[in-house]
Amino acid sequence: MILLVAALVILGPERLPGAVRWTTRSLRQVRDYASGATTQLKQELGPEFDELRKPLAELNELRGMSPRAAVTKHLLGGDDSVLRDLESAVPDKQQLFGTSSGMPGASPSLSKPLDRNERPPIDFDAT
Repeated sequence: MILLVAALVILGPERLPGAVRWTTRSLRQVRDYASGATTQLKQELGPEFDELRKPLAELNELRGMSPRAAVTKHLLGGDDSVLRDLESAVPDKQQLFGTSSGMPGASPSLSKPLDRNERPPIDFDAT
């Protein structure tokens, strides 16, 4: 929206439609060049083109991988019903620990902000 207003101010209402046509035509031409280059590479490389794309596809798949997705894919064969059943069987943190922080032994007094020059508590189990 800001670009449209800026273009209207800079170009004026007379030249704006021509600029929009030129921009869309240029973008279409760039897209056609890119798809033509891809087609030409596929024709020239043949089956080797797919081999070049395979590592990129695997890398792209790893980008979206979360710890839960990794466990589901590699250990459970893609079936996450076990994890869903486990989540429904475990009570929520507040019921389990009696606090909203989810840490055992945490008291509401520890959730207040620290005073000036006060040292934070040390969790010996975590260190």
